[in-house]
Amino acid sequence: MKAITFANDAIYHLYNRGVEKRDIFLGEKDYLRFILNLYEFNDVAPARNFGYQLNRDSIEVRLQYERKQPLVEILAFCLMPNHYHLMLQQKVDNGITTFTRKLGTGYTNYFNLKYNRVGSLFQGKFKAVLLEREAHFVHLPHYIHLNPLDLKKVEWRDGRTGNIEQALKFLKNYRWSSLPDYLGMNNFPTVTERVFLKECIGGPSQFVQSMREWLENIDFEFIHDKVIEEPY
Repeated sequence: MKAITFANDAIYHLYNRGVEKRDIFLGEKDYLRFILNLYEFNDVAPARNFGYQLNRDSIEVRLQYERKQPLVEILAFCLMPNHYHLMLQQKVDNGITTFTRKLGTGYTNYFNLKYNRVGSLFQGKFKAVLLEREAHFVHLPHYIHLNPLDLKKVEWRDGRTGNIEQALKFLKNYRWSSLPDYLGMNNFPTVTERVFLKECIGGPSQFVQSMREWLENIDFEFIHDKVIEEPY
């Protein structure tokens, strides 16, 4: 993928996955650690040094720490067993580059220490693409939040979702994405900045209705050049 220069206030879709397509999250504490990293590393100040023994209570406390100046705004995210998606708006010069470097290095160090391994965890440098049109801001968040359906019914990508209400229920209860917070469920609310997408899509009821309509009429036309992951 051609290298791009990140501009302040521009919005980008970022993606990376485990080296050799390996899983990068092996349990709940790994997901929690990465979410904590999304919050703590999003700061112009150096990251704090903390251990890797986490539970739900401790992460809730840490996600309340005051940040000096965010590097980016995290508009949406989704963590899957072997990859992640981020929708970011850069807020300071080199913000995305600095943030993703801290994120990749910090999580790799944690993972390698915990699982007694060495070497790279991610498959090279993250991939990124600029979002330019209003349609991207409406459709890409739904695509990102729909990714967990791959764990349940991968045929959704071909328009064969089946019972859409069951699919939406599954997605609402998938903790490792920003969707629950957009639906007012208070999952990890301090990690994301949701004003922009709420202005584009609407509040919880409009958001879920828009997702329902997306599933009923799946069409990648609006975002085909912004979906940057490689086939599994």
